[in-house]
Amino acid sequence: MTADPHPALTTAFTRKFKVRHPVVQTGMGYVSYPPLVAATAEAGGLGILASATMTYDELALAVTAVKKATDKPFAVNLRADAPDAAERIELMGREGVTVASFAQAPKKDLIKRAHDLGMLVVPSIGAKRHAQKVAEWGVDGVIVQGGEGGGHTGSIPTTLLLPQVTDVLRGTDVTVIAAGGFFDGRGLVAALAYGADAIAMGTRFLLTSDSPVGRAVKEVYLAADVNGTVVSKEVDGVAHRVLATDFVKRLEQRSVVARYPRAIANAMKFRKISGTSLPDMVREGLAMKKSQSLTWPQVLMAANTPMLLKAAMVDGRPEFGVMASGQVVGVIDDLPSCQELIDGIVTQASGILRELGS
Repeated sequence: MTADPHPALTTAFTRKFKVRHPVVQTGMGYVSYPPLVAATAEAGGLGILASATMTYDELALAVTAVKKATDKPFAVNLRADAPDAAERIELMGREGVTVASFAQAPKKDLIKRAHDLGMLVVPSIGAKRHAQKVAEWGVDGVIVQGGEGGGHTGSIPTTLLLPQVTDVLRGTDVTVIAAGGFFDGRGLVAALAYGADAIAMGTRFLLTSDSPVGRAVKEVYLAADVNGTVVSKEVDGVAHRVLATDFVKRLEQRSVVARYPRAIANAMKFRKISGTSLPDMVREGLAMKKSQSLTWPQVLMAANTPMLLKAAMVDGRPEFGVMASGQVVGVIDDLPSCQELIDGIVTQASGILRELGS
């Protein structure tokens, strides 16, 4: 445990979310499993369990596993447009999960349901107008992800997006969590200076010894430099930052006609693995089309994504899958435990803050 953290590291986030340190581990599909989430919680941060790639029953088992490993608060991330989102919220409430995290803005009824069950609600946003909207709807916090972040991302850098959001949310009770490009104590201090209350990291937590990702796949990440990612729309039809592997380069070069048969095949594979019925897949596609303003070809490509992620992150075959990654991958060269990572961030940030105050 970090000794004597600087008083400035006790923030609105640590008080509201009841954790020791203003550090969040993001919900990454096939990565943010119980061991990583529990290790983050035990180290004093907020771990987020990723449920978008889990069935309802798998989520129930995962929540139980986290609770067995830690008694600290943790979050569950889910898709606001999932057909069973309300049922998952009910499960989380019964199990005492304290935070509901959403990849997109949840509707007002989901926010109310989560609040009624005693949960804090935190969506991810990528634009100032989105922050304004969800604040009006009554969310408790926002994860503000700049363009440097991995997975689905926008084009505005964190250094420009974050101050816009903190300015527009000033005077509200909405907690701001900065994401995109963070990996150490210097970034935490910078985020606080911009008005944020905490930082969130995905790639940095993926590259820890507590992450379930296989060593061979981690080595691919560690070998990447700061130019080793690409924002592609060929993965699922919308902007997605991933490692610039040979597989992704081939996706970029494939003709439109050639993309869809693979997408259909992978969607059917995911349906079989997840146990999702065909009618549910159609309903989910309709919800995605409406909530994300996707075309039908983009919906089809989005259905392809879970299998492409699984091929690399679970099956350990990066040559046949995609690996979401932030640009920060290029400055990471080690695999600490979550405890070592968070302790190091807090120690470095505390030292900087004391130097600035002297």
